Amino acid sequence: MRVFHWSIAGLFTANAFFTSPKHDLHHWIGYTVAGLVTARILWGLFGTRHARFKDFPPSPTGALTQLRDMATGRRHAHLGHSPLGALMIYNLLITLLVIAGSGWLMTTDAYWGVKWPQEVHELAVNWAEVSIAAHIAAVVFESRRLRVNLARAMITGKKVFRGNRG
Repeated sequence: MRVFHWSIAGLFTANAFFTSPKHDLHHWIGYTVAGLVTARILWGLFGTRHARFKDFPPSPTGALTQLRDMATGRRHAHLGHSPLGALMIYNLLITLLVIAGSGWLMTTDAYWGVKWPQEVHELAVNWAEVSIAAHIAAVVFESRRLRVNLARAMITGKKVFRGNRG
């Protein structure tokens, strides 16, 4: 799972900032991202406990509770994904699929030169960039608030809890 996370982060960064959309490398990185997202979806259906989607269903109620906890100073660290973290995962998986799908459409004869796939692609990339910035800010904020180094947990696979877990 951690390899997936950091692979997606590196590949998205490479495609968004360092490759030209006109070059084959940009396309191949996009195909690789699509393959990784597909693998993540399969892993979410059949993988280990904390990787399965059923372990972190999208929950607006849970997200609101987490926001209330954040506003009131109540610390509740989650062993797996938090409700807001779960929503971000679903958001990014869907957004990456839209980016990959619209990017692929632009390479097909049927949609070559058609404007809407390019507009969808660019809009989705912009949305992903905003989402990623929010994700990073949330990881830093929650790490400090909960006294759990979430970035380290995404490298080592282990969360070290300091203080009250809830």
